[in-house]
Amino acid sequence: MPDWLFRKSADASKTTEEKNPDHLDLARESLDALINDPRVPESVRESLQRDYEEVQAMLERLEHGHLHIAVFGRVSVGKSALLNALLGEQRFSTSPLHGETTRAERGQWREYEAGGVFLIDTPGINEVDGEAREALAREVAGRADLVLFVVDADLTETETRALREIAALHRPILLVLNKVDRYSPAEQEALLASLARHAQGLVDESNIVTASADPAERLVIRVNEDGEEQEEWRRPPVDVSRVKERLWDILQAEGQTLAALNASLFASDLSDRVGERILQARRELGQKLIRNYCATKGVAVALNPVPVADLVAAAVVDVSMIVHLSRLYNLPLTRNEAGELVKTIGGQMMLLMGTVWAVHFISSALKLGSWGFSSLVTGGAQGAVAYYSTWIVGQAAERYLAQGKSWGEGGPKLVVREILDNLDRDSILEQAKNDIRLRLQRSA
Repeated sequence: MPDWLFRKSADASKTTEEKNPDHLDLARESLDALINDPRVPESVRESLQRDYEEVQAMLERLEHGHLHIAVFGRVSVGKSALLNALLGEQRFSTSPLHGETTRAERGQWREYEAGGVFLIDTPGINEVDGEAREALAREVAGRADLVLFVVDADLTETETRALREIAALHRPILLVLNKVDRYSPAEQEALLASLARHAQGLVDESNIVTASADPAERLVIRVNEDGEEQEEWRRPPVDVSRVKERLWDILQAEGQTLAALNASLFASDLSDRVGERILQARRELGQKLIRNYCATKGVAVALNPVPVADLVAAAVVDVSMIVHLSRLYNLPLTRNEAGELVKTIGGQMMLLMGTVWAVHFISSALKLGSWGFSSLVTGGAQGAVAYYSTWIVGQAAERYLAQGKSWGEGGPKLVVREILDNLDRDSILEQAKNDIRLRLQRSA
């Protein structure tokens, strides 16, 4: 019996969970908190349904002590053959044709007794018209606890790029040089040295191993007792012992910690995506809310017959809008705090767009002596400018709230400047006229 198999049998009774209970407990707590977080809106849960199902599956894997090992690599490097050799049975289909594996499949590796270990086959990357298969392969590899990255020669550009992507997911990787029976000992040594050089910083050199999962037949010439030469085809024996030995070492040393780490990383990634979706949903609602307040303010200013006094009413609308926005972002502000925020934003607006504010005051003054049609024209123009100013106040306030009540390193001036630079004033003013017109028609 090989000594690595003896070590496995001797240690099988002591599970990794007993060695590292904290890792598993933390992972379970992270997943439980993510699944049962009452702050996540139902709409966000529905949009991330598959991810939540994956979290539930990971939680069940932790409870049952299951580990997933996924194989990854180009088409026809022998991924399925390697898994069959590890399993000791023809569980996964192999073929000389490209793209035999079209979907992810798995088989249980029963040799490892301390918990269920499942080997997952994936479609090959870099296949013509196989974008969906490649995406599936990357997804499965990203969810696995350990990845067998299989090559049959030195790394290609595509393989190097894929290796970097998987390494960025912080998954343990075994780089397996398969079909090693094709190479002489000198060629094997040169290939392993080149792989170690190209995978430096991505895969530890101890995790670069060789395999001959499905050796090709060779023509052997035999000389019989009579000195006659006879030709026959022989298939060398399968050899995946180095892969097995390294897998045992990793599983014995880390075991369930791999699953706990993978689950924690996935939970962290999903938590970020949930936060982004919630922020996106809030922004969509926030934009509707801002536009509604803009139209309200525009109509109020346009119809207010008293000059300058309409500016006071406009400020009240802005304060109400910010209070409403703060509740939307679960960062409630008092009316006094909202008023101070309006002053801060308004001060920066006056510095950066003084001309617009001058037009605003001039239009207000013109209202005093302009009645009839000219008053409506002047009021409509002033209402559009008021709409525009509230739009900017709303965008700036929303940025402040989305950043956790922070203006960032550049302060409010930079935020307002960025908003002004990115806004199309003419389109906003045109939108203002349309919204105000619709509001007036509904109220008529």
